Amino acid sequence: MELSVPVIVMFIVFALIAVRQVGRFRLKIWQVMLGGAVAVLATMQISIPDALAAIDLDVMLFLLGMFIVGEALHRSGYLFHMAHSIFDRAGSVDRLILLMLFSVGLLSAFLMNDTLAIIGTPLVLHYASRYKISPKLMLLSLAFAVTIGSAMSPIGNPQNLLIAVSGGVPDPFVSFFSLLLLPTLVNLLLAYLVLKLFFRKEFAPRELEHHEEPIGDPRLARLCKASLAIIAVAIAAKISVAYIAPQYDFPLTLIAVAAALPIVVFSPQRADIVRKVDWPTLVFFASMFVLMAAVWSTGFFQGLVGGVEGIASVPVILGMSVGISQLVSNVPYVALIMPLLMQAGAGPNEMLALAAGSTIAGNLFILGAASNVIIIQNAEKEGCTLTFLEFAKVGVPLTALNCLVYWFFLSVL
Repeated sequence: MELSVPVIVMFIVFALIAVRQVGRFRLKIWQVMLGGAVAVLATMQISIPDALAAIDLDVMLFLLGMFIVGEALHRSGYLFHMAHSIFDRAGSVDRLILLMLFSVGLLSAFLMNDTLAIIGTPLVLHYASRYKISPKLMLLSLAFAVTIGSAMSPIGNPQNLLIAVSGGVPDPFVSFFSLLLLPTLVNLLLAYLVLKLFFRKEFAPRELEHHEEPIGDPRLARLCKASLAIIAVAIAAKISVAYIAPQYDFPLTLIAVAAALPIVVFSPQRADIVRKVDWPTLVFFASMFVLMAAVWSTGFFQGLVGGVEGIASVPVILGMSVGISQLVSNVPYVALIMPLLMQAGAGPNEMLALAAGSTIAGNLFILGAASNVIIIQNAEKEGCTLTFLEFAKVGVPLTALNCLVYWFFLSVL
């Protein structure tokens, strides 16, 4: 199959993100992706109107809203104060990592993985600094928790939502939780075991002493409480509407925008909070949409998917989803493959394999999930990072185990 300019640019982008270094210049992920978008625009592989149309405003607004809430939680001190009530029972690194994996994993099933990635990054770096734990261990724990945990819910991530709405899955909440809850819990436990294997020294026995974190800005903290209450009520409303009156369903974007409003409207620090928002990550996503739209227009990946034998079997779906999601965003991949699977006679188990595979693809490489990029971009603002190889060294064996678990529960049992 002939490689077109957008596909070549895409592979160059992925290579540069893997090495993150050109001569003496250290590259950031958003800079590389922006360069890729500029390249396809400059070579007229995509028109400016098509590029603008490719940028998903729902995703951009969702991230912006949650970035505002996350920055306010961090700035007010309420994030650390709130986390103390969850993690103060963790008397060792073992317990801290276990508690983080399962609490963040379960929360990501309802608050979406990107939300927990935004809120969780400053928290895990805070704990890494306070308890002298490797920040790489903490960042990987967060990344795996939000990825794995989001797999079990129809609202855990955007691709699951797409499958729940258009994939022919009956009673999505019942189907997802009944078939994916147990394997997801098993995979969270496997994440703990794999992390313990690769970071053995960090798990040496020692006592962690917790101290309640003071709230630095009580007024901003009250606004953060209002924002979190809006998120909780809106998610409950979205779940209820999906069951009672699906014709009145509302987008997830509305939840994030509504949650940000108390801070934007009532906080005297609104300008500084918005200025400190993670704008480079928003640039990354806008650039990614443009580059992927150019790649999509070539038909390169559609041709690859269309020629796969046994496309509607659970193991093929899992393997294909994990592999192709490294090259194109998992949401457009799911949008492409879902009608092909339905035409091939895929049932609920196969659709849930699509949800699981396209989600745990995020554990393989950094670009397999948007939440990974959010975590690393936010960590780099604090002077910490994860390289492509550091992530893959732990992520590749974990993803293989994750696939085996989902295959067993969806195909064998």
